[in-house]
Amino acid sequence: MNNFKKIGLTALAASLVSVSAHAGALTATGSASMNTEGHSGEELDAGTTFSMANSVTLAGSGELDNGLTVSVSFEMDQGTGNNSAKGFDSHSVTVSSDTLGTLTLAGHGGSTSASKIDTTAAGDMWDNFDGMTIGATTTLAAAKTSGAGNNSFFYASPDLMDGLNVTLSYNPQKANAGPSEIGYGVNYTGVEGLSVSYAETDIETTAASTSGDNSVLKLSYAYGPVTVSYSDMETNIPTDNLAGDTDSYALSYTVSDELSVTYGSETHAQDAQSTDVEVDGISVAYTTGGMTISAKMQSAENLNHSTNTHMDVDYWKLGASFAF
Repeated sequence: MNNFKKIGLTALAASLVSVSAHAGALTATGSASMNTEGHSGEELDAGTTFSMANSVTLAGSGELDNGLTVSVSFEMDQGTGNNSAKGFDSHSVTVSSDTLGTLTLAGHGGSTSASKIDTTAAGDMWDNFDGMTIGATTTLAAAKTSGAGNNSFFYASPDLMDGLNVTLSYNPQKANAGPSEIGYGVNYTGVEGLSVSYAETDIETTAASTSGDNSVLKLSYAYGPVTVSYSDMETNIPTDNLAGDTDSYALSYTVSDELSVTYGSETHAQDAQSTDVEVDGISVAYTTGGMTISAKMQSAENLNHSTNTHMDVDYWKLGASFAF
């Protein structure tokens, strides 16, 4: 009996080893950056600040005997986010195939159909002016699509026809946080140089006055070295000071494989305000190998939807980022 057990365990161990060796591989990728930036305005002189960012992502994947590919991703990042005090951040499990598409369960850092494409055409320039203290006032964030909660699902279909696919998202109901949220999106790239995306996702809370939906429309067209982009993001909520719309456009010129220049503009409207926030700026990026050197100059007017001149602020940034 003991010999039989030994033979069985040896065979089982050998099969597990062979499956592991055949099924997958583990990789580690990283990114880091060094930045300096500053703001200036009538009642603001933030001076020059320095910052850094760094993260390492561990990813493992393998193909099963039934043709499915399963992968797991785990990011270590000492920053804001889930378990950030312990250095943990985004993590997910993905199951995919060429015929069925891709299904991702994100424990943290997931996307809804709307938040997947909600970066403005100009690159979320408003984010560089959010949370600033100007005199006795703290600037407010622009309208933004709602992100997915922890343990949420995101599905991306394979091409249903040339260049056409759909996305679906599901953020399950949480205790005392409102019903589940469902999103859908459509993406089309069937014409050379053209990219069109539209998505809509529920916003659900415990009150009807703060529930509604997010919608995002994005367009871009590249012709030779020039790319023109446009985006419109809308938050539809009955409460006017929570509802708003963000329009943005950008014009990019690729000077060479390494050098590009972009001009962008954003207009942020809020249903409860008569004055829009206007942000515009120019950025330059130079990439060589795994390093990108970038420079930005941006100006914001009417922050907090106020016409007071001290709510007009300028921003600049120099940075170097590395991928490895």
